[in-house]
Amino acid sequence: MMPIAAIGRNGLLLAVFGLLTTAGIALTYQSTKDTIAEQERLAQARALLEIMPANSHSNDMLDSQFDLPAYAELGLRHSDTGYRALDDAQETLAVLLPVLTRDGYSGDIRLLVGIYADGSLAGVRTLNHNETPGLGDKVELKKSPWILSFNGKSLRDPTPQHWGVVKDGGVFDAFTGATITPRAVTGAVKRALQYFDKHRDVLLASTPEAP
Repeated sequence: MMPIAAIGRNGLLLAVFGLLTTAGIALTYQSTKDTIAEQERLAQARALLEIMPANSHSNDMLDSQFDLPAYAELGLRHSDTGYRALDDAQETLAVLLPVLTRDGYSGDIRLLVGIYADGSLAGVRTLNHNETPGLGDKVELKKSPWILSFNGKSLRDPTPQHWGVVKDGGVFDAFTGATITPRAVTGAVKRALQYFDKHRDVLLASTPEAP
């Protein structure tokens, strides 16, 4: 049987180790969170210009931001930022909305959804996900052109009841061997279009007002 003193020492050592580990994790987080945030900002900036190229609008979209509270339709867990693309007359050509779906195979999938003033999609890009390499990661444009299948679509084409993957009676293809991920993304894009339709006037106003 281990002496009581030895048990006490071992317990103390474990406690110290736990504290040091926790401190190390905290320090690592503090030292990397700014870098992570900057990388996410750059990824979002790239996605903005992929959806709305520089020659398609007259403003710097990063200067035309508006706040979005946490909305169920967009899946946002907390407040976020939307963007407007403006023409020469400072009228809104399109809005770009952050959208989160929690229904991915491996958790959250964060999207940027661009919607023209007429309610059609300018484009969709995947900003962040943890989907399976070789299967669910085909939501990334660099892995597959699948995400481009949303371009030009709206709630009129297809109609809402056909906004889904083929397996569910919709018009969008799924990936071979993976249905959950495209189903989640398709549902999230549909909800973004419904949100836009509901808040169209406010979203198209070329002011920083939030919906």
